[in-house]
Amino acid sequence: MSDCYIINDLLLQINNTTFQIDSTIINSDEIHLFEIKNYEGDYYYQNDRIYTMKHKEISNPLNQIRRNESLFQQLLQKHGWENKSITSSVVFVNPEFTLYQAPLSLPFIFPTQVQRYLKRMGHPSKKLNKFQKQLAEKLTALHIDKSPFSKIPIYEYKELQKGIFCKTCHSFKVVEIGMKVVCEECRQAETVEAAVLRNVEELKLLFPNEKITTLLLYDWCRIIHSKKRIRRILVKHFKLAGVNRWSYFE
Repeated sequence: MSDCYIINDLLLQINNTTFQIDSTIINSDEIHLFEIKNYEGDYYYQNDRIYTMKHKEISNPLNQIRRNESLFQQLLQKHGWENKSITSSVVFVNPEFTLYQAPLSLPFIFPTQVQRYLKRMGHPSKKLNKFQKQLAEKLTALHIDKSPFSKIPIYEYKELQKGIFCKTCHSFKVVEIGMKVVCEECRQAETVEAAVLRNVEELKLLFPNEKITTLLLYDWCRIIHSKKRIRRILVKHFKLAGVNRWSYFE
């Protein structure tokens, strides 16, 4: 794309409310706000809600993008950038995603439409000027480096639900099938290796002082039936430290 400013992962705050915009594109005509989703599988739209084919409701990203647009408009007004034309859209980027019954009027951009949409956006009516540059610089300056959501409440290992949750719909109804783990709710599939590594990162975040061991991962994941499989994955990706029953991975 030419003649535009692209700012990704903006974390902003207005009136003590923090919000995040996945991608912001500024050209001479308007400001484009994008909520980007990587949903995979088949879904359907009904009564302003989105469901998996097993009739499990998931979050409608329209609610998020509408909230973001309202807060973004307030932010512009506060800093003297009023009367700016804003377009908000939800972009589904996974080519394996299908949403049935979605009304044409919704600001959804599906995988097969992304390139055409960007091409149209890349031909604004006028060239960029100093005002667009100043706006891009101001938004970048207002970006919050550290999210207030990073504060984690007090908890203990025994209090937390164990098991692998689906990376798409966040259901814990995930089962091990061969070399993959599959969500029984939305049918999202993930390799066992990727799922185990994802859970290693979870443990590191939740318990930074805890040593990563095969037994710990086996207990945390729950659905992986073989301790040997978990150990092979850990050996492949991490360095083994310690000896015998005191060994761990780092």
